Amino acid sequence: MTTNFKSNDNIVQDMNSIDYFPISFEELENKAKQTLSAPAFSYIFSGAGGEETMRKNAAAFEKYSIVPRFLHDVSNIDPGITLFGRTYPSPLLLSPVGVLKLANEMGDIAAARAAAKHQIPFIQSTVSSYSIEDVAQATNGSPKWFQLYWSNQEEISFNMVKRAEKAGYEAIVLTVDTITLGWREADMRHGFSPLALGYGQGNYESDKVFLSTLEKYDSEAILQGIIDNINHPALNWRHVAKLKERTSLPILLKGILHPEDALLAMEHGVDGIIVSNHGGRQLDGVISSIDALRDIVKSVNGKIPVLYDSGIRRGIDALKVLALGADAVLIGRPFVYSLAVGGEAGVHQYLTNFLQDLQTSMMLAGVSTLKELRNLKIVRS
Repeated sequence: MTTNFKSNDNIVQDMNSIDYFPISFEELENKAKQTLSAPAFSYIFSGAGGEETMRKNAAAFEKYSIVPRFLHDVSNIDPGITLFGRTYPSPLLLSPVGVLKLANEMGDIAAARAAAKHQIPFIQSTVSSYSIEDVAQATNGSPKWFQLYWSNQEEISFNMVKRAEKAGYEAIVLTVDTITLGWREADMRHGFSPLALGYGQGNYESDKVFLSTLEKYDSEAILQGIIDNINHPALNWRHVAKLKERTSLPILLKGILHPEDALLAMEHGVDGIIVSNHGGRQLDGVISSIDALRDIVKSVNGKIPVLYDSGIRRGIDALKVLALGADAVLIGRPFVYSLAVGGEAGVHQYLTNFLQDLQTSMMLAGVSTLKELRNLKIVRS
């Protein structure tokens, strides 16, 4: 599976054929800031507490340096991967992000359609603006996974998983670091909650099990029902075991940072883990995701896939975490900014640029495949 490589000149020609789209992440973020309302941009941009973790995620990448190899034929670049029996042309996935209607009216549907053009798996959030069925219908046949926030009433969780299975979704991502919402000072300062504005109700207002628990079916009752269900501090390994019993889909745990939790995940039959600190939006003051990655890769020892999330901005970022042993990379805030700036076309253009950046970086590092990339020397300063 050889990817057709475009030179920088080709990319410039592609960019000139549409309205100008920001190239650098910093420019993209600034454009999103100009496009969105102050509370909306702050919600997407901000992290928990004093945003120490969010800053660490970005700064930690500079501590890792690639030692490139030369005089190796890199005329045929293949960044493809295989996960759970399915082959994808690149190692990228779109992170589960809720309330995407905040960025663009078409929200999840626009992002999923853009991902589909690249055959990149779109991971749909439990608190998405559109339902599982809406997104599936709009992107028939493209790779999609479903992210699950465990419900206080577990039959709601099981029913959403069942709906995802029926709609053709290929994996379940159980988020384990959001048993309650992080201390987000920026949102408090703005008095802003996109969930309260109705942007994250798509899966709930279409779920028969959830609706059966409500006395009324109006927006206020649905909102309160969501709030009552998604805060679940009692979440533990017994729930993971129950989920394994109720689905045949691969289960990944998102939010793992400790090697011992990675080992426990394997003991409980989990099919994959996602090293993530939620982009710095949950517990402030924790280890950066990239600093946690190497020890987790070592503890897992290739027995299950290890995916990476948090702080990915450019292709070289992806190159570094893949060289450190990640099997795939999730992109979060950048695709949301792209959605705000250019809708579906914006996400598509960002992913196009990112993939070209990654392929260019692979060539210049002297590797043609991700297998070769695993053997690339990377040093930590």
